[in-house]
Amino acid sequence: MGATVRVDAHHHLWDVTAREHTWLDTPSMAPIRKTFTVADLEMEARAAGIERTVLVQVLPSVDETREFLSVAQQTPLIAGVVGWVDLTRPDVADILAELTEPAGLVGIRHLVQGEPDPDWLNRPDVRRGLRAVADAGLRFDLLTLPHQLPAAIDTVRALPELTFVLDHLSKPPIASGRLDPWARLFRELAAEPNVVAKLSGLVTEAGPGWEIATLRSYTQLAMEAFGPGRLMFGSDWPVCLLAAGYSAWAEAASELTGELSPAERAEVFGGTATRVYQLDPHS
Repeated sequence: MGATVRVDAHHHLWDVTAREHTWLDTPSMAPIRKTFTVADLEMEARAAGIERTVLVQVLPSVDETREFLSVAQQTPLIAGVVGWVDLTRPDVADILAELTEPAGLVGIRHLVQGEPDPDWLNRPDVRRGLRAVADAGLRFDLLTLPHQLPAAIDTVRALPELTFVLDHLSKPPIASGRLDPWARLFRELAAEPNVVAKLSGLVTEAGPGWEIATLRSYTQLAMEAFGPGRLMFGSDWPVCLLAAGYSAWAEAASELTGELSPAERAEVFGGTATRVYQLDPHS
């Protein structure tokens, strides 16, 4: 058996001239308020030893998802797309059927972190949409903040047929150095077998000037709670550029998982993503 292909399970692309990105219109986002192309991605990924990637939605836009699917079909590096649909639409199943007609869609994500209702995931119309995601054979990326984890736990338990992928470890309060209540809720979510998680977005939560030691408590807890077979590396590029370059975060993630065996690290850096998102294992 050959070596496991190294996968970046979470990155983005955007073109600020193609459609409006209002989320970038704050002073803190100034370093990334520009267009990031496939060529930029390929340069960064190759330098970090990444062979396949998963492109994740940025905007709540089906049109963006269609464009990403087209980009993936033309880009061997991109092995899959996590797109967006309005989960609350009555015809969500039909939209998913259209999006999955060409190969490439592996999951759906909604920007739950931006929903003012902390119980949004428990809404009946949202649950119906999530069942449609499961019926379409897709995964659902959970983008939540710590205070939204109780609803996420309820939802995961209510939908055992759907595999959930927790983005950015649900954004723990790394900059403050606190663990609880995030850690308690995180462990409770990890106890559910239909959840996996991404080691991604952590340098952004830590902020500029982060150190390996600052991150270790959070990544150690994640490895204990999920195990390497349910964890996957993600760069969160280009958002990560607010705190670290692509290769710098990849090297940090490698150091933070240094206690794992080679086989376990191969899971985190490729095996888990390939299996969970059902990616083509060949680069």
